[in-house]
Amino acid sequence: MTLLRPSRRLILGSALATALPALARAACGPDVLGTARVLPVRTTGALRVGRKSYPATLPLAPGEVVLTFDDGPHPGTTEPILDTLARECVKATFFMIGRQAEAHPALARRVLAAGHTVGHHSNTHPMTLAQLPQAAAEADIEAGFRAVDTALYGSYAGRPRTPFFRFPGFGDSAALNQGLAARDIGIFGADLWASDWNEMAPDQQLGLVMRRLAQSRGGILLFHDTRPQTAAMLPACLRAMKAAGYRIVHIVPA
Repeated sequence: MTLLRPSRRLILGSALATALPALARAACGPDVLGTARVLPVRTTGALRVGRKSYPATLPLAPGEVVLTFDDGPHPGTTEPILDTLARECVKATFFMIGRQAEAHPALARRVLAAGHTVGHHSNTHPMTLAQLPQAAAEADIEAGFRAVDTALYGSYAGRPRTPFFRFPGFGDSAALNQGLAARDIGIFGADLWASDWNEMAPDQQLGLVMRRLAQSRGGILLFHDTRPQTAAMLPACLRAMKAAGYRIVHIVPA
């Protein structure tokens, strides 16, 4: 067997990351939204992205959208969201709560098996971690890493396999940010959100999301896969995004 040099492996990995979305679109057909490209994200250097909270965001072109879902997995709503994403050949990022993954490990593994990225969203979703004593906040974050990785992979190695973290309620602190940065764990905010924590009809939420997308010209978009209105709205939303020319970007750890 011939072993590839590291540089050769990197070149091939980059080529595959570029080619796979095109292959997926061909397999799914031209009428679906699809995933336009895969974006490997390095979490070294104190990565903090999402202009609702931080000065910078991911290197996205106008019209590119990263779909993210918080607070799951949740029976009854995560499943139809996964079905919708599969029909449209779209990959997303799910920031899971540790106790939810622990309670529903099969559903957490279904998210991963479908090819989505699974990040972390604390263990108990306090509002907010910054309001807790430092030690308690750090313990909740760590317990979330452990619970999600154990549900997904059967074990936890002391650092999450996918080093993507989103603060509940975007409530960070300098000390917590520094602690995550020291472990090369990236912090993800959002560039726009669906405000789906508020009760509204699916068509109202669809109109709100599309108006905000038009204003922001894309970006990191936040939904919650615990919300029935989001699950009901998502099929029309993805079709509207395709009609408007938006392109989905799937983020993965570099």
